[in-house]
Amino acid sequence: MNDKANLSIAKYYNLIELHIGRAHDDYIDEFLCNAKTYFQNNILLDTHYEALQRVTHDFTRDDTRINCTKVNELCLFLKIEYPKSCKDYFPFAIIE
Repeated sequence: MNDKANLSIAKYYNLIELHIGRAHDDYIDEFLCNAKTYFQNNILLDTHYEALQRVTHDFTRDDTRINCTKVNELCLFLKIEYPKSCKDYFPFAIIE
């Protein structure tokens, strides 16, 4: 039996800011994977660029793309230039 089939999706209806800059990749995955977590639009996401790049498989992973489109402000540590793939992955976000 598939253990993941029995897990329910965590729903955060009032979440407006998500500060996960010091979180392990597993926790970042928990929040960004739409099969694990639901949140509404207009989220501020604060994290490290390198961790985000790993969790999203270099901004190509479909499982995290849905929640990433809900981010309207993205604060990334230690990165000044962002590749087009990052900007495309967060189409509604102001990236700082």
